Amino acid sequence: MLSFNPPAVYQTTKCYVTHGVMGHLDPAQPPMKSKPWISLASQDFIRRVDLVVPQNVFSDVVWDKLVKDRPAPDFKRVIMSLHDVLTGDFFSGYIKSGNALMLSEGRRGIDNVFYVQSGQLTMLLDKEHYERAGLVGKPHGAKGKRVVEFDLTSPSMIPGKKGFDRLIYATKNVFSTPVTWLVCNLSSAPSPDPLSPYLPVTYTAEPSVVDNGQINIPNFSPPVDSKEDFKDFSTEIYEWLSLVRLQSPRVQRGDQIDPYLSRYRLPEGSEPNNLCTITWQGFISPAWCRKTLLDIVDTLPPKGWFAFSTTTFSKGLVGDNTECTILRLPNSSGEYLMWEVEAHE
Repeated sequence: MLSFNPPAVYQTTKCYVTHGVMGHLDPAQPPMKSKPWISLASQDFIRRVDLVVPQNVFSDVVWDKLVKDRPAPDFKRVIMSLHDVLTGDFFSGYIKSGNALMLSEGRRGIDNVFYVQSGQLTMLLDKEHYERAGLVGKPHGAKGKRVVEFDLTSPSMIPGKKGFDRLIYATKNVFSTPVTWLVCNLSSAPSPDPLSPYLPVTYTAEPSVVDNGQINIPNFSPPVDSKEDFKDFSTEIYEWLSLVRLQSPRVQRGDQIDPYLSRYRLPEGSEPNNLCTITWQGFISPAWCRKTLLDIVDTLPPKGWFAFSTTTFSKGLVGDNTECTILRLPNSSGEYLMWEVEAHE
């Protein structure tokens, strides 16, 4: 794995590039701790998933086996106070069991924002509310902002324990205003569902399909003799994939943009072919994305190529994996390139 840092005075992101081999996949024992699977699992609140494949593969395989006959992920939108989240049947049925991904409304760096992932509560607080709450946190960014974290699955996080009671006091007196949450179940909901009294609205992240038409496709063979050549190659391919996902005309066959308006140039040796992009947008769990990638690898022809990308909601925290793009190379035995974009100060 190589880390390429852009030559900027003020850096906001870093991109890590991995060139590896997936190896044989056993559906009965799917991989958990190796790349690229662990990279997908390290993400949290995914808002968009893109799959780029050649048009002929989409028509023959992808639509029937990976889109039409496969349930799309769903999620809920609900209005609750933080106190509602941390008390009653919802707390025991969803939070204590680690059965919920939750993301509150709020502008990063401006409003107070709350996250719940696998029973871990993260609170991004401004200076005023942090001081009023009386909780212990870590500095975050400028203007006195703080990050406060609690492991709600801990045996000490129950009523009667000092740390938990202090948190509940803060939710009653400082964070009592109801806010809008996005909620994603990581397994089946309890019965009766403790979320029902809050009248959640359910959404489904239905896939959208875009025929990209004739796209100039570069040579995917990575150089192995020079680190600098590999750096240039991986940068070019990632830029090209990003433009395909954006449906940019710069990568389409016959594009004749004035070089004064666009300095982008296709990688050498690009050849036209028809591509298709499938996109899911919503509030999606890493587990669904990992299972989808497993199904893609198992279903598509072993020598064919595809690109699979996941993009998260920005939390504004240093070290967050905000995007992961995996390109399986053509005519290889599971060889892949992976780009991981992380937030940094």
